[in-house]
Amino acid sequence: MSNVLILGGSGFLSGTLARAALQRGQQVWALTRGQRPLPEGVIGLVADRRNNQGFAQALGDAGVHWDLVVDCIAFGPQDIQQDLAALQSRASQLVFVSTDFVYDPATRRFPQDEQAEQYTNVGYGAQKYLAELELQQSSQTALHWTIVRPCHIYGPGSQLGCLPTHGRDPQLIASLRAGQPLQLVGGGHFLQQPVLAADLARVILDLGGRESAFSQTFCVAGPGFVESREYYRIVAELLGVPLRIEELPVDAYLAEHPEAAPFLCHRIYDMARLRAAGVTPPETSLLDGLGMHVASLDPHRTA
Repeated sequence: MSNVLILGGSGFLSGTLARAALQRGQQVWALTRGQRPLPEGVIGLVADRRNNQGFAQALGDAGVHWDLVVDCIAFGPQDIQQDLAALQSRASQLVFVSTDFVYDPATRRFPQDEQAEQYTNVGYGAQKYLAELELQQSSQTALHWTIVRPCHIYGPGSQLGCLPTHGRDPQLIASLRAGQPLQLVGGGHFLQQPVLAADLARVILDLGGRESAFSQTFCVAGPGFVESREYYRIVAELLGVPLRIEELPVDAYLAEHPEAAPFLCHRIYDMARLRAAGVTPPETSLLDGLGMHVASLDPHRTA
C-alpha cells in the first residue's frame, strides 16, 4: 500500500482523485481548509495554504512520508515554492496539476505537444506556467516532480459546458429542456478534446512512482476531439431535446472579454509523450463520459 497526499481533496478533480486512490487500496490524506466534507476513508489535514507556517506544521504533524503528493490547488509560483519547502523531506514525488491554458492561444500547433512556440503571459495560464517554471528550475533533488496539463475537465461533480457563454453553466440542462437557444461564441466550431475527471485521476495515479515520469510534463486529454457544438449536441441528445445554437461573433466577444481567449481557440493535443512514459492516455469516449455527467445532474435520466 502506498501513501498519497492530495492538496485539495474536497473539490471536483481532487475528490475524484481521492476516491480513485482509495479504490486502488492506497492510503489517502487530503489537506484542505476543513470547510467541506472529504470522501469517506480520506484522512483529513486542516490548513490554509496562504499560511506557510500552518501549512508546514499540518504536514509535519501528520508524521507521514508520502509516496505521491498531488497538488490540485496550486495557482502560482508561490504555491510551488511552498510545496518544495514543506515536502522535501516528507514526500518522494510531487505531481502538479497545471492547465492547457499555459499555451498562447494565437500560436498553438494542431495537435499541440508539450513544447510550445510561445507560452501565455496573461491571466490564470500565466500564473500556472510560472508555477511550472518554479518546479523545472528547482535545484532540489530529494523530491521528484511531474507536471500534467489537462484540457477541459468534465464529469460528475462539476457543471456542464465547455465554451462561452455556456461554460460550466448550472442552468444548462434547464435551458435545453426549455427549448432555449444556446449562445456559443463562434457558433461552437472550436475544436475540443475534453477529458473525463476519472480518466485524468487514473493517469495521475499511474504516473506515481514511475521513473519515466520524473522531471517530465505531459498533456492529458480525452481520446478524440470534436467541435464544441458536438459536446452540446450530445448533451441535448442525452436529454432527448433539440439543440438550437445562436452564434456570437468571436471578435466582438473577445473585445469585451479578452480573458476568454484561452477558450476561443482549437484545443487538441498530442499525447505521444504520455504513451512513451508507459501510461495509457484517457480512453472514455465523450458520449460515455457525458452520459455519466448528465445522469449525475439530471434527476430525470439515469446512465
